[in-house]
Amino acid sequence: MTTVLIVDDEPQIVRALRINLTARGYDILTAHDGATALHQAAEGKPDLVVLDLGLPDMDGTDVIAGLRGWTRVPIVVLSARSGSEGKVRALDAGADDYITKPFGMDELLARLRAALRRSAQHEIDQPVVRTASFSIDLTAKRVHRDGVEVHLTPTEWGMLEVLARSNGKLVTQKQLLHQVWGEDYTTETHYLRVYLAQLRRKLEPVPSKPRHLITEPGMGYRFEL
Repeated sequence: MTTVLIVDDEPQIVRALRINLTARGYDILTAHDGATALHQAAEGKPDLVVLDLGLPDMDGTDVIAGLRGWTRVPIVVLSARSGSEGKVRALDAGADDYITKPFGMDELLARLRAALRRSAQHEIDQPVVRTASFSIDLTAKRVHRDGVEVHLTPTEWGMLEVLARSNGKLVTQKQLLHQVWGEDYTTETHYLRVYLAQLRRKLEPVPSKPRHLITEPGMGYRFEL
């Protein structure tokens, strides 16, 4: 049975989530503050965490940082903070997805299923990533499209590799810049636009309507098969 840890200080939200998730076969753990959440995660080993950022004892991003110190459990943030700054901070801290309150239960359940699927995929280290348009050999560091090898510059490859290894997961602008260019370049967001446009021209069937290299405006990028 899949175990979900719900972290929220609003009893009505915890109750609604417990009812809906239990009805769909999930096992539920709950916590109403950050300290309890970290303890529950360590003791209960949940398969997924649903986390509110506005907790009474600490900010939710501190809970994310605490979890990411030892586990890759999927974390879906559920918060009333609608601004992009709060979303980016949570994603940079290590969250996998972000849903703004108020939310639809069907959308939340779909996001949870997607996060669990991505987590299962990450457990299998696949040397070749295949999309409908091209394939990426992560071992040989080569890309083929229509049976022909596509030449990528080292920087283009670096971007593609980071995104492909995070298949389906949002990679923030800061994370991508840090991993490809280094710590001194985390504000140079124009680099991303330039190199992503180059990758799309080389790999996307219709570069102006990308299927695989997706932009999440103001936040980052997502690789989709």
